[in-house]
Amino acid sequence: MQIIREWFHRHFSDPQVLILFFVLLGGTVAILTLGRIMAPVLASLVIAYLLEGLVGFLERRRIPRLVAVLIVFLTFMTFLIFLLFGLMPKLSYQVGQMVGELPSMFGRGQRQLMHLPEKYPDFISQEQVVALVGFLQTELGHMGQRLLSFSVASVRGIVTFLVYLVLLPLMVFFFLKDKKAILEWIMRFLPNNRDLTEHVWRNVDRQIGNYIRGKFLEILIVWVVSYLIFFYLDLRYAMLMGSLVGLSVLVPYIGVTVTTLPVALMGFFQWGFSSELVTLLIAYGIIQLLDGNLLAPLLLSEVVHLHPVAIITAVLIFGGIWGFWGVFFAIPLATLIEAVIKSWPSINPNGDTMETS
Repeated sequence: MQIIREWFHRHFSDPQVLILFFVLLGGTVAILTLGRIMAPVLASLVIAYLLEGLVGFLERRRIPRLVAVLIVFLTFMTFLIFLLFGLMPKLSYQVGQMVGELPSMFGRGQRQLMHLPEKYPDFISQEQVVALVGFLQTELGHMGQRLLSFSVASVRGIVTFLVYLVLLPLMVFFFLKDKKAILEWIMRFLPNNRDLTEHVWRNVDRQIGNYIRGKFLEILIVWVVSYLIFFYLDLRYAMLMGSLVGLSVLVPYIGVTVTTLPVALMGFFQWGFSSELVTLLIAYGIIQLLDGNLLAPLLLSEVVHLHPVAIITAVLIFGGIWGFWGVFFAIPLATLIEAVIKSWPSINPNGDTMETS
């Protein structure tokens, strides 16, 4: 007990550290208990963080904040309308077309697989190919059932989506317009002696803002480049495949692993084992290499870099708690936790709090 008492005294004897601890504890409890209910609010905060950089850029050019907010918000709404009425219909059409052609694509793939024992008898047998085809047929049937059940259960999701479609832009606008007033209102509930909490908040705010803006640009660039390359290679459903590759960078490591299979299968169903398939896989590999080694470090250079184990753990934990939204917010939440840890004041051997930089 003496060891625990000394540890507690060393880390929590400073009142400011205690205030910071309870602020973080209250935020964690609120997220864990109200995360699903508050998902639109959290999504609006993410979008507001994304747009705040543009608002700040215009403010530094001596444009009044309200005018800057209106300009950025109208630009955001234009982009949102383009997504909903320009891009989404094309993606939905390609998804429906692809689902309708799955049996014929599977048939072409099956014929390609049946030739493997003739070409490579030392590596694969006819029985192995038959077992693989049977497994793929079973999975295709299960996928069809899941798509049918999803389409039946999606009516409620569509209604929820329409409600969010109205609420999200409104909340984003007010988060941007009344940012100062909202922060001042929150500060009223905190003690006056909160220098350490404000110091940590500034670090976390910078980290999360940089992450969201950098990740958005990364998704957009990878999406467009992938689409152009797939279109140039004459890959079918290039827009759909490009969007999958772009969104895959949202979850590092895991996203790339999940997206590689659809891209490879689409090329295989279209061309079989051919030079076109090899070219597609090489181009896809180059995209991922350039993204991981050039684009992401360039856009996210000022963001805390998480270890792959931390990323995978965050996705598993938050995805298990909140499903899709948990996966969506896993990396920002993990970045927030890492930023808090780095900003947490260190303790010198005499027990005095040392402010972090």
